[in-house]
Formats: sequence, C-alpha cells, structure tokens
Amino acid sequence: MSAKPFLDTNILIYAFASNDARAAPAEELLSAGGVVSIQVLNEFVNVSRRKLGRTWLQIEEALGVLKALLDPPVVLTAALHEAAIAMARDHGFSFYDSLIIAAAVQAKCAVLYSEDMQDGRVIGALTIRNPFAAA
Repeated sequence: MSAKPFLDTNILIYAFASNDARAAPAEELLSAGGVVSIQVLNEFVNVSRRKLGRTWLQIEEALGVLKALLDPPVVLTAALHEAAIAMARDHGFSFYDSLIIAAAVQAKCAVLYSEDMQDGRVIGALTIRNPFAAA
C-alpha cells in the first residue's frame, strides 16, 4: 500500500486558487506529495482554461509545479479502462469517477482525497476522504 494519497482534480484546482478557504488545506496536501492520473491532469487543464480563464503559460507553470511535487501520473490503459467499467458497474460511481478510483487502486494508494465523492467510502483497501468536510 502506498503511503502517498491519490489526489482528485478538485484538490489541484483549490491548491492554485486564490481567495478560497479550501486553498490552504489543498496546498498542504499537494506539498506533501501524492499520486494523480493523466485524467486528473487533463481535467485540471480543462477547468483551469475554460472555467478559471487561466492563460496557457499559467497552466504550464502549474503543471510544472505538479510534476515537481507529485509522483509520475498513472496512465490511461485498456486495463485501467476495463477496471473503471467494473468499478462503475459494481459500486455505482460515474464512469469518470470510476476511472479515478481505479487509478488510485492501481497505484495502491490507501487514501483518495476528493471533495466530490462519498466521504468515508471504502473500496477494497482504498478509503475516500473529503479533506474539506467538517470534522
């Protein structure tokens, strides 16, 4: 089991946010290191560009920070795709959330930090945690 957590897209978005109460805990998680997937990086780029209006240079600089702090991303393979389909079928998650969960399982992470999934849900050896939920 990996001591490093898997980070969902929202953690990365908030880590680069300004004037958001979630920025500090997200920055703390990011600075401690972790694992993401190519899907998470793609979503980060898409949200940064389309919703937050960041320039390509700002996005590329942020990706450089992510590359320095995080493990190499989990790549999308046919096997991961198939695992995500099974995850969606067996656990009721959306397909894209299932891709993230399957990547976290493949990376042998014990924790997946996400604001959007079921806090406390356990799938095998993986536990989903919302780092922004009130304690």
